[in-house]
Parts: sequence; structure tokens; C-alpha cells
Amino acid sequence: MPALFLGSIGVLAETSRLQLDAFNAAFRKAGLDWHWSEDAYRGMLGDAGGERRIAGYAEARGETVDSVAIHARKSALFQQRLAEGVETRNGVRETLEEARGKGWKTAFVTTTSPANVTAILDATGVARGDFDLVLDGDQVAQSKPDPEGYALALSRLGIGAGDAVAVEDNPDGLAAARSAGIPCIAFPGALHDAAAFDGARAVIDRMTMDAIETG
Repeated sequence: MPALFLGSIGVLAETSRLQLDAFNAAFRKAGLDWHWSEDAYRGMLGDAGGERRIAGYAEARGETVDSVAIHARKSALFQQRLAEGVETRNGVRETLEEARGKGWKTAFVTTTSPANVTAILDATGVARGDFDLVLDGDQVAQSKPDPEGYALALSRLGIGAGDAVAVEDNPDGLAAARSAGIPCIAFPGALHDAAAFDGARAVIDRMTMDAIETG
């Protein structure tokens, strides 16, 4: 049985600017004179992991900060913003429904925190029951681009990599899917460069079942 894997919260909803606003708010609350512009943040999105971005930025500036605490504050602020509600991205809800209607397995395969997973599902109104499997960062030892999350999803669903299609909004997610042997469709977020998804089976701006099946 084929399977559709949605690989990040940014596939479900456009969160790029919400994430950026939360980072900058967290910096202010930490008393830092940091401010990431959209252009600067766009350049950081090639690598996943907000905590790593904070630590790398501090190192580049020759500063020492508690990147774990700052990222935790950023996550809390992001979740507060999500609680106001966000729309699903173009075609996501319809594609999930169509995939399940065709008998496909569906999975949400992310390495973000369980709290972020709950927040994005609540914010969009997408139910956990819309997926046969929901994975988060607490269930894996390694974050993307490591393929562990995808390998675990394949194992739990009892399918081979060739029977699955992943949809990712960021290059690290694409790399994780490909490393697991899963063909991947790129669905770039607003601040991601569509040209950065080398190796994707297709690059789309609207999710459809046709794109998933034919790429």
C-alpha cells in the first residue's frame, strides 16, 4: 500500500514568518540586540534546527548565550502565535483526504518537538486521526537531515521506501527523505529558495494528489 509522508510543520501551514517573529521576540526578551531580517533568516534556512541557528549566530558574533533557553522561549512564543489559528497550505487538506480515500497510508514525519506538533495540529484543525502515524523529535535520536525519522516511519507502517512519497518544505527534510530512499516532492516555504531543492522529484506551489502520484 502506498504512503504519503508530510515532513514538517511548514508543510501543513506557512509558518516561516511566524517563526522569524518568534525568534526576534525571544532575542528581545533575552536582552540581546539581535534582529534577524527576512533576508538573513532566508540564508539560515538551508539548515534545520533553530537551536543550532542561535548557537551558530552567537559563535559568529563572538558571543556566549544560552541557546537552549532562548530556543525554548522562541518555541513558546511561536506556539502562542499558533494558538490564534493558521490556515493549511494550498491543497494540503484536500490531498490528505484524497490520499486516504484511495487507501494510502498517511504519516506526519517531523523531528520537531511534541509541543510544536500539537500546536500546529490544533492551529490548523488537522486531526491526528487524519494520519496513520505521527512522529516527533522525542521518538528519534537524530534530527533531520538524518534519515532516522523516515526509517522509523517505514518500519512502523511496514512498507518499503519505494512505496512512500515524502513532501518537504526545507532542504534538510529533502535530504533526510532521500537518504532513506524515499522520493521527495519539494513544497518550499515562503522564505525558502525553490532552487535549493536539488534532487527533489518535483517542486510545487500547491499540493495535489496528481503531483504526489506523478511528480
